Amino acid sequence: QVQLVESGGGLVQAGGSLRLSCVASGIIVNINTMAWYRQAPGKQRELVAGITSGSRTNYADSVKGRFTISRDNDKKTVYLQMTSLKAEDTGVYYCNADCVTRTFYNDGYYPREDNYWGQGTQVTVSS
Repeated sequence: QVQLVESGGGLVQAGGSLRLSCVASGIIVNINTMAWYRQAPGKQRELVAGITSGSRTNYADSVKGRFTISRDNDKKTVYLQMTSLKAEDTGVYYCNADCVTRTFYNDGYYPREDNYWGQGTQVTVSS
């Protein structure tokens, strides 16, 4: 069973910084794309940033130049460094990952990729 656990959220003043972390645990063969999403009150969940296994990154326009996503494959961890935070960055931040595990099927174990979510961490930016 794969679990994603986020940490690092909290209350910060506008202009401040936070660093979120997300650790994947379980019997994981490989992790492909990892990403951070966020959901503000009354709004849909949106992609904030993503990073491939080859460390290719993409960002929402609203966070470009302020947020940086990175990963440590040995630690099965993805980070989100957030700077110059704004009130509109407030929300619950969720970690997402495509994890490959080994599933027993018929005569043996085979790789299987599934998408997983963390439980979320609250980020509140006061103006």
